[in-house]
Amino acid sequence: MTNELIDLQVHAGIATLTLNRPDKRNAMSDAMRSQFIEALEHVAADKAIRALVLTGAGKGFCAGGDIAGMERRMSAPAGEIAFNGWHRQQRVHHTQALLHTMPKPVIAAVNGAASGLGADTALACDFIIASEWASFTWSYIHRGIVPDGGGMYFLPRRVGLPKAKELIFTGRKVDTDEALALGIVDRKVSAETLVADAQAWAAELSQGSATALALGKTILNQSFELSAQQVFAQGSQAQGICYTSTEHRESVMAFLAKSAAK
Repeated sequence: MTNELIDLQVHAGIATLTLNRPDKRNAMSDAMRSQFIEALEHVAADKAIRALVLTGAGKGFCAGGDIAGMERRMSAPAGEIAFNGWHRQQRVHHTQALLHTMPKPVIAAVNGAASGLGADTALACDFIIASEWASFTWSYIHRGIVPDGGGMYFLPRRVGLPKAKELIFTGRKVDTDEALALGIVDRKVSAETLVADAQAWAAELSQGSATALALGKTILNQSFELSAQQVFAQGSQAQGICYTSTEHRESVMAFLAKSAAK
């Protein structure tokens, strides 16, 4: 599945989605977002795909929102700016939610600068692996706006509230080593092996039951907001579904057969 601005390749059950606007450091235009949404919905629906790796073409991961799009919004009639902005926000949030709630593991392979919305997009993934050329900056403050891609939700959960405030209030750049120390990045690897390492990690993470992975991820994503009792309740419901899954039945029967053979 390849569009002009998005490239999606699938090999051995691992999808690799590449933001493909290298001349603009993969800044997210409206057209790219539409293609991105289409690709994410395809990955989520395709049962043959077990995990997703997200990366960027060229030297950057994603430079954030498209400045040309910002200019068009400001030049709209005054009475339309607020509603146009609201409509755009719905699309942004839909895109980020597709990443965050993807019912399978998602790894951001950050090959270069992840700025503004690009940094938020990496955070919306389950894991972040980065090369030595990666950097992160929540640069919204330099445009007079606040993080709108989930950074105010995801970043405090990785680095703590005071550090998240510092990074968002200053918009300063964080290199890979600092990002690793802070917990923004989970693994640092060579630029030459970045995507291959991400794909290998994705394959490792997705070996288990697809049913258990999807249900477990759904509950874990909410665990900071739920009480223990609510997590137990959702876990009980999820376990009831797992009990009826093909993966559970086959695993139990294989274990019993192996035990009997011994």
